[in-house]
Amino acid sequence: MAAHTRGTTPEPPQANADPLAALASLPGVADAVDSVRKGVDRVYGHRIMRRRSTEVTSEAALRGARGSAALSGADWALEEVRRRTDFGVDGEPRTVGAALRLTAEAGQLLNVWRQSPLRVLARLHLVAAGGGVADDAVGRPRLAGEPVDEPLIELPLPDAAEVAGRLDGLARLLLAESAAPALVTAAVVHGELLALRPFGSHNGLVARAAERVVLVGSGLDPKSICPAEVGHAEQGRAAYVAALEGYVSGTPDGVAAWIAHCGRSVGLGVRESTAVCEAMQRGA
Repeated sequence: MAAHTRGTTPEPPQANADPLAALASLPGVADAVDSVRKGVDRVYGHRIMRRRSTEVTSEAALRGARGSAALSGADWALEEVRRRTDFGVDGEPRTVGAALRLTAEAGQLLNVWRQSPLRVLARLHLVAAGGGVADDAVGRPRLAGEPVDEPLIELPLPDAAEVAGRLDGLARLLLAESAAPALVTAAVVHGELLALRPFGSHNGLVARAAERVVLVGSGLDPKSICPAEVGHAEQGRAAYVAALEGYVSGTPDGVAAWIAHCGRSVGLGVRESTAVCEAMQRGA
């Protein structure tokens, strides 16, 4: 894994065999993993999940899309997202529409992800851009000299050659056998994509959708009811960017802080879906 432009993320001794799993030994990461696991288990044990899990999944998808769009500059109220249908126009409606499409698409790509993560990332970018957009830059990593439209992430931008190399390295890590907890893998995928910004647009939306794919596909959240995007948005853009800067720094403390931030985001997603379950139980 290369987590920043000045070198690779420092790894504990003997990390070469399983560098993702090695990150679980960073300070505070084990506690974050344990907290997430316990929270997910609690919401899955809610009595509503035994008979209305499909409804909880649908509501979590809507709320997750709203949260992801908010972090990309379209901070709409939930009910606004629920009632609107005009997502084809430019600006904020287009961002919200892209987030909704990605959330719906993510669950369809689990099998492909296990075989070719890069194909999934290309597909996610195509979906975010609107599917049939006639643009040869859609669905592929950017080339040298191509601009990137990601105004909320102002970190130094790796060049196209570095992007290609690090994407290949990330794919090889994901395809290798790893004992890494799902939270660690999801956080690395999310952070690496934000650090690289491999596409000309929609990188934040794609990164958060990829995090969802990992959390669902790993079996941690198989019904996709714990939307980390909700938690990322609730913690705020400033905290999100600060945590990402820690990841990009490549220091053990910075990477650990990013993983913990992602863990808190999943925990807040758990809290959101628990509230949904409680409301359903009350008949609301």
